Amino acid sequence: MSVGAENVVRQKWRLLKATMDERARRLWAGTEAGAIGWGGVAAVARATGMAISTVRKGRDEARAGAKPEDVVKVRRSAGKRPYEVAHPEVWPALEKLVDPVTRGDPESPLRWTCKSTHALSAELFERHGIRLSYKTVAKLLREHGYSLQAPNKSVEGAQHPDRNAQFEHINAKAQACVEQGIPVISVDTKKKELVGNFKNGGREWQPKGEPDLVDVHDFPSDAVGKAIPYGVYDVAADDGFVSVGIDHDTPVFAVTSIEAWWAQVGVKRYPEARDLFITADAGGSNSYRSHVWKYELQRVADKLDISIRVSHFPPGTSKWNKVEHRLFSFISINWRGRPLRTYETIINLIGNTTNRGGLLVRARLDRRRYPTGKKISKKQLRELKIERDDFHGDWNYVIRPRIDRP
Repeated sequence: MSVGAENVVRQKWRLLKATMDERARRLWAGTEAGAIGWGGVAAVARATGMAISTVRKGRDEARAGAKPEDVVKVRRSAGKRPYEVAHPEVWPALEKLVDPVTRGDPESPLRWTCKSTHALSAELFERHGIRLSYKTVAKLLREHGYSLQAPNKSVEGAQHPDRNAQFEHINAKAQACVEQGIPVISVDTKKKELVGNFKNGGREWQPKGEPDLVDVHDFPSDAVGKAIPYGVYDVAADDGFVSVGIDHDTPVFAVTSIEAWWAQVGVKRYPEARDLFITADAGGSNSYRSHVWKYELQRVADKLDISIRVSHFPPGTSKWNKVEHRLFSFISINWRGRPLRTYETIINLIGNTTNRGGLLVRARLDRRRYPTGKKISKKQLRELKIERDDFHGDWNYVIRPRIDRP
């Protein structure tokens, strides 16, 4: 079972569990497990926190056709309503405290935070005036897919010493920009895809015994071409823009995609904006080391007469960039099990991606050629109007337009 499907079960559980008694929960969980098929019992148990034996019992009862008269007595919850139901403002406040320093793969159903429940309880009171015990904080975090880990248990390999500080720096800058009406976008290149009659991971509903037939081997020589999706996620608007290239993932392609987003979406949504904030990975076509990336951003800043602020995530932390888990993950869910036979198919699948939060995605095909190996001279570098932040100026900088504003 895919992580995305398991997350769907988890979301359903959060919405429905307060409305069901013990038997209804068991039957619902069993029905979900039966619909998933192989591995469904374990997956639903992970998503809901129910015992595997309970989910299996519910599945068996559902298959046997459970009837109301089969029940002698059903235990119902007693006492107060769940804290989160009585106080709906608590979780959004708690999530804002956790999100800037959330650690782990954001596409995984298990996330963990480096803040203790005691610290979160204190900050809730200091920042929002909400009195909440550390035990209740822990309960809410567990219900929303978090698990508290001791710092010495979260070693993931070599990490930059300023990693968390950079996360907090990016979050503070992004929040300030959103409050000021400055557009904040998260950008990155999604995994390249072969275009052709090839198998795509995942499953979709088809008439029984009539699977979609694809080639046995995924030979690049049999492909129509390759698709390079470069995504732009608008953090405040919660929508995405994807430019699908057919040539190379270069800094010129990356900046051209951002420029296309501005022309088609940004200038209409933010007509008064004179600044743009971009969060990007440390490597790839938008690498903080790339002179071409900065040169192209300078070209756009001059052309549009806007200042472009850029913050890069520390090396090895690309999954924390919001475009990954708020845009690309839903695109992957939408096209799973669908052969990407043509560019038109890819554009349509991306453009029809949505989620329960109302995500809207626009997609375009960029057939231009982007040769690799472009060089920027020392003279061109000296002409860049770039201002570096005091904190990690290599990761955080502003590129100003080289024209005088009135």
